[in-house]
Amino acid sequence: MSDLTFGLDTFGDVPEDDSGTPVSDARAIRQVLDEAVLAEETGVDVLALGEHHRPEYAISTPETVLAGIATRTSRIRLASGVTVLSSDDPVRVFQRFATVDALSNGRAEVILGRGSFTESFPLFGYDLSDYDVLFEEKIELFAKLLEEKPVTWSGTKRAPLDNADVFPKTESGHLSTWVGVGGSPQSVIRTAHFGFPLMLAIIGGSPERFAPYIDLYQRATDQFGTTAHPVGMHSPGFIADTDEEAREVHWPHYKVIRDRIGALRGWPPLRKEEYQAEIEHGSLYIGSPETVARKMARAIKALDVGRFDLIYTAGAQPISARLRAVELYGTKVLPMVRDILAG
Repeated sequence: MSDLTFGLDTFGDVPEDDSGTPVSDARAIRQVLDEAVLAEETGVDVLALGEHHRPEYAISTPETVLAGIATRTSRIRLASGVTVLSSDDPVRVFQRFATVDALSNGRAEVILGRGSFTESFPLFGYDLSDYDVLFEEKIELFAKLLEEKPVTWSGTKRAPLDNADVFPKTESGHLSTWVGVGGSPQSVIRTAHFGFPLMLAIIGGSPERFAPYIDLYQRATDQFGTTAHPVGMHSPGFIADTDEEAREVHWPHYKVIRDRIGALRGWPPLRKEEYQAEIEHGSLYIGSPETVARKMARAIKALDVGRFDLIYTAGAQPISARLRAVELYGTKVLPMVRDILAG
């Protein structure tokens, strides 16, 4: 477990100031920069920013915000979480992250995904009926771009490339690339086929139920002759000084965002009993540093993952509470998790 790494994820949720007033998108983005600096200062290994195109979230271009963070930090790794490759152009994604890699002296990571939200498809002129083929073709092209050599490629959803050279190159010749997967066996097999590290989005239910996906990834990489990298997981949570405070701050904002998204997906409104059950037995890491650390350690041990990222924002939590959550994660939770796992 010595190479175990820990990250924080956010979608740039638009928070409230301490008077209870939602801030502007611009201030929400600047707030993420402040939290990134604090995360680095407190020992967090990675900061991952998700891409969304909805009013609740201020970050639609993670790599632009990561470029800003790169100039204010020196150690923390800078990732997307995720980049919706299906509705983007692989060449531009590579160029933008290679640029972040340059600005950060080699700290950029891209986590590619198909996207659990679909707003980007109509926004950029893609047909949702092409959901699978778009990702299949574009990840194939992205894998070729990562070789940083002239690319010849053709598909059905993008213009072909003929010996096209793409710039800038990375300084190291390697752009760290993961694939984010929400629970599709086909996605796990595809990730193994290309030899990418696997990041599991475990956002509900018992973490242990994802063990078969990790086993599938390892068996598939063996069959394809690719590398079985340490698997990562990311899950939502929130940390405060006490369990009661964490739930009190997190619950009302979480319920609003969960019910708003759930209404679009045909889910019933979230009940408090379900929320509490998810904290006790599922994949919500809510509570004091001790509570969250114990739960994280159990999940890491059960799945034998090499990285754990906590999605630390959910809706309009107050700025001061978010900063405290970041601080507690780095200074209290992570040392405790490492001690538990070393014991």
